[in-house]
Amino acid sequence: MPRVMPEIAAENGFRLRRWELTDRELVRAAGADPYIPLITTVPAPYTDEESDAFVRRQWLRTEIGTGYPFVIEAPDGEAVGNVGLWVGELPLRGSATAGYWVAGGARGRGAALAGLNAVTAWALDELAVPRIELYVEPWNTGSLRTAERAGYRRETLVPAHQEVAGEPRDMWRFARP
Repeated sequence: MPRVMPEIAAENGFRLRRWELTDRELVRAAGADPYIPLITTVPAPYTDEESDAFVRRQWLRTEIGTGYPFVIEAPDGEAVGNVGLWVGELPLRGSATAGYWVAGGARGRGAALAGLNAVTAWALDELAVPRIELYVEPWNTGSLRTAERAGYRRETLVPAHQEVAGEPRDMWRFARP
């Protein structure tokens, strides 16, 4: 697996790129969201120092070979979200995991779908990943629709798959072979 982040063109003028320290406004917006900090390492409450530490963690994930966290950038250049491909368990499980989020003010513009489609195509074609899974809480209708529109197949409800806000939560497992 490569240890550098590529830039990837996505549909409708979106693109995927590496996180930068200048992405503080995106980290601030995500940290203010009631859900994103519960399922990610986005800092809440926000500080510039915590934002910089978050970005450096994203760089480290690629450097050590566990994942590829991309900023989703809108056609106007605004950083609007994150899509990631996590490959750390690929040798053991035979699959990678994808995940995505979009800051509240940027939702409804197709950013998550563009990002997920782009990272999925890159993983399957360029990296030859044999299978990609993603997990979504049953109530998260927007994320469920995004997974389905990106061609992921809903497989099973996995009980207590992920801890969210200190409680185990059931998640739908989706996959792309």
